Amino acid sequence: MSNNLNIDVTAPGKKTKKGGLHIITKSIREMENIFAKMGFEIFQGVEAENEFYNFDAMNVPKDHPARDMQDTFWIKGLKETVLRTHTSEAQVRYMEKNKPPFKIIVPGRVFRNEATDATHEAQFHQLEGLVVGEKISLSHLKTTLLYFLRQFFENENLEIRIRPGYFPFVEPGIEVDVTCFKCKEKINPKCNVCKGSGFIEVLGAGMVHPNVLEKAGVDGSKYQGFAFGPGVERLIMLKYGVEDIRDFYDGDIPFLKQF
Repeated sequence: MSNNLNIDVTAPGKKTKKGGLHIITKSIREMENIFAKMGFEIFQGVEAENEFYNFDAMNVPKDHPARDMQDTFWIKGLKETVLRTHTSEAQVRYMEKNKPPFKIIVPGRVFRNEATDATHEAQFHQLEGLVVGEKISLSHLKTTLLYFLRQFFENENLEIRIRPGYFPFVEPGIEVDVTCFKCKEKINPKCNVCKGSGFIEVLGAGMVHPNVLEKAGVDGSKYQGFAFGPGVERLIMLKYGVEDIRDFYDGDIPFLKQF
């Protein structure tokens, strides 16, 4: 048998299909880059977290419903350990080892023991932000969020609306809305996105509660801070018009290829 093979080495090879980053990964990196421009550092928390950092250090009362097994995944065999319910758990961990002033973001997965639907998942992503220093105020928080949201949504005309809100780890707490992307300049009373209000809720934020600073050993009489924690999937859904959060996790290649 002849060992000579008639092969044309100049012939073009078959193209292989290329993979790509998931839209959640791409969006988190985009958010990280936006905050990096403002001098923020990236800090990673832990997904299996001690109850102290997830609840106690964040000023969540012992009788708060978030601690119930119906809302939180408690890990069997590990005492006082939960799958973190928010990336806020990293706040005190960071402050225990780093002195102010500082600016950090904490991107990552969080877990809630709840039924899934078009807007809720048992697993999703948050991007926590924390700024602590002297003479930090709500105006700094507003300016930071306005810049971030305008950059992420690629809309320099985007405006935000601030409303009072309650979160145990901030005081005062606020809810942040952005101008409706569907209505744009003219509010539509029949808009199915903003319900005719002209604004869409995007995240919660506020000034760091003195009790949280105290738990971390930070002098609350000298330092103040603000924190915020948008849901990554929610921002992506608003930016690209995705109607069901479950679409991100179904492994539907045609859907993911859109991004």
